[in-house]
Amino acid sequence: MNEDVVTLAAGAEELGVLVGAVGAAGFFGLMIVIVWQVAATWRDRMPAAREGQYKELATRYARLLEDTVELQRRTVEEQRQTLDELTRSRLAVGSMEKMMREIE
Repeated sequence: MNEDVVTLAAGAEELGVLVGAVGAAGFFGLMIVIVWQVAATWRDRMPAAREGQYKELATRYARLLEDTVELQRRTVEEQRQTLDELTRSRLAVGSMEKMMREIE
């Protein structure tokens, strides 16, 4: 009878070790899944943050492009005005030269 009790105790001890091993494996499995999901969530948020930065950069680029186009338009207009003034000055100098030649 003592042998049966010892065998049952040994069987219960082995069962406790098995339950502990399965419980530890389950716990570590759960921890791996949690870490995996946190990493996946973090990876998914990174492109979303970059998307916002890209949109901001595109907006600034569009604004800069508009400013550059406006500046170029003004520069062309100023060049036309300068050319018109230069042409009028040449005509005026030419007519002054003609009058001076006539006076001489």
